[in-house]
Order: sequence, then C-alpha cells, then structure tokens
Amino acid sequence: MKVAQIIDTWDIWCKQKLRSGIKPAFFYFFAIALSLTFMTNACSLGQNQALKPLRVGITNWVGFDIALYAQPSGILKHRGLEVEFVRFDNQQDSSRAVMRGGLDAAFVSFWDVMQVDPGNGKPVVLMTTNISAGADGIVAKPEIKSVEDLRGKQVGAKLGTVNHLILLEALKAHQIKPSEVQIRDYSNDVAAQKISTGAIDATVLWEPMLGETAKNIKGNVIYTTKQVDSLVIDILMSSDRIVKTKKAELEQFMLAWFDVMHAVETQPTKVFNTVGKKLGQSGKSFASDYAGLKKGDIILNQRMFAVDGRLNSAKAEIVQLLQADPRHGRVIRQDVEINAALVNEALTKLKS
Repeated sequence: MKVAQIIDTWDIWCKQKLRSGIKPAFFYFFAIALSLTFMTNACSLGQNQALKPLRVGITNWVGFDIALYAQPSGILKHRGLEVEFVRFDNQQDSSRAVMRGGLDAAFVSFWDVMQVDPGNGKPVVLMTTNISAGADGIVAKPEIKSVEDLRGKQVGAKLGTVNHLILLEALKAHQIKPSEVQIRDYSNDVAAQKISTGAIDATVLWEPMLGETAKNIKGNVIYTTKQVDSLVIDILMSSDRIVKTKKAELEQFMLAWFDVMHAVETQPTKVFNTVGKKLGQSGKSFASDYAGLKKGDIILNQRMFAVDGRLNSAKAEIVQLLQADPRHGRVIRQDVEINAALVNEALTKLKS
C-alpha cells in the first residue's frame, strides 16, 4: 500500500471518530507518524534487497558465450545484477573454483560436475544452458568410414573431459566396448595436430575445429552428437552453500539467461553480431557454431527438470559410462543435486 493510500484510509477513519466526539488532532498526528515509519522501513527494505555481485565462471564455448549478450544489451542491468564473467581454460577448474568458494556459479558440462573435486558442500545443477546436437563429433582419416572402423585404432580424446564422454557415447551407440579403442590423452589442439600428421587415426573435436580438421585432412566426420539424445549437456552449476546465501541473485541471473534466450528467438542476428564482435569473430560465424546446439530455453529446461526428466536419467547414464571406462582416473560424485525448485520458481515469475 502506498503512503498516500495509508493517509487517505486514516483520514476516513478519523472522520468516523469525529462523529463520536473524539478530538481529531491525535488521529492525524498518529497517521502521519505511521506513514513516516512506513516510508523509513520501506527505504530500509529496499536497501536490504539490493542484489549482491555475482562471479560466474565461463570457458570458451559458443553455448556459454551467448550469455555475454546480457551485458551490452542491458539485460543484466534490468535484472538489477552486477556480474563478473571470469574466464577459465577448462571447466574442471571453474567447477573446482565454485566448490572452493572462489565463484558463485559456473557454466560447465554436466559431465564435469559429476567429477568435480570435493569441496565445501555439494555441487548443484541450477539450469540447462544447451545440449549438443551436432556441434561435437569425431573426425577420422579418409580410410575410416564409420564408428565401427575405430576398433583397434588410436583416437585422440582428453581423458575425463567432455571429449571422453563424446567418444564413449559414440562407442555405446555402436555397441563397441571402450577397451576396443586406444585412447590418446590429447587436448583439442594437440589432437588436431596429431591427426593432421597421421599420428592418430581419429579424434574428438567440436565446431568449428571439427569441420575444419575434416576438410584439412580430407577425412570424414564419422559421428556427431546430432545422432543421439546426447549426454553432452551444459549447465549452470553452483554449490548448496552458495544457493542458500545468494538465492535471489542466482534466480535473477537465470531470469537474465531466459531473457537472452528470448532475444535469440526474436532477434538472432543482433544477438549473434553483438556476441561475435565481443569475441572477435563475425556474427555469421558465431551463428553457424551455435546452430549445432539445442538452446537452453524455457521448453528445454522444463523437460530437463521434470520429476522424471532428462537430467535424472542422464546422471545415471553418465555414471555408467564413467564406470565402464576407468581410464579417466576420476572419482565419480554421487551427491550432485539437481535443483528443480529454483529454475521452476524463475520460470513461474517469467510467466506471471
């Protein structure tokens, strides 16, 4: 209720009391005092509700970089947020930083969260940002025509990373045991160089390097994540401790993300050009890379966070794949929390 409305209400009440013969001065002074108290408390409440700054980890990946549009577009300001995007070379480091309290949240793969080092509390999945649907795959030498041809071959994939997951997912889809393939523990750049010299037979890469490498070696892209309902699921993660202390900030950040997704739907060229410019590439190039993803919009998040949703089944499948190929040498986290409450609360506010 506004202050003016309070005074009007008290004015009516006081006039009623006048008819009873009670002096009016007391009631008017009381009404004014109450109004001033309300105004003071309201101002104090507004100050207490000011959102705290957020530090969010991000790696170089088109599915995450799309979030950068929220700054120049004014979306973050509209949501009352001050956000610092902190760059990391890999998602294991950003996940670890969240668990140790150095970050409030991070854009990472679900796969990496399942392996993050122990820290203060447990990791929490807050939102799905995208699912790979063709943006990742396996490129092979010209003589290798299919995933079945990888038996006994040397394949580049950094163990324990999402590239390892992509390979295991492809092998499972074609009923090939992980032990039937020789994995070479190479990063993307090293693997691309190795296959170009013929040192390995195939490698896992993502776009645009996937297509570029296939063209350079005149090879074949024998598999992409478009062929399956991929486990290459990217998310926004935090920790249970941070969710308790910065719930309001994280919810507003998620709302800002959905604002960005709406912008991608309604004015994609503007979004891609803006983000591409920030990254030093053309909007057309960025749009091409982003086309290989299922974007993390409202519909996708409703599917992922349903009671019997995809995240729960994906969690079980990831555990199975990790157990099937222990070469990664990592501890599988069994305590990852899929927090549907916060994203559903944010989605409710969007609809209201």
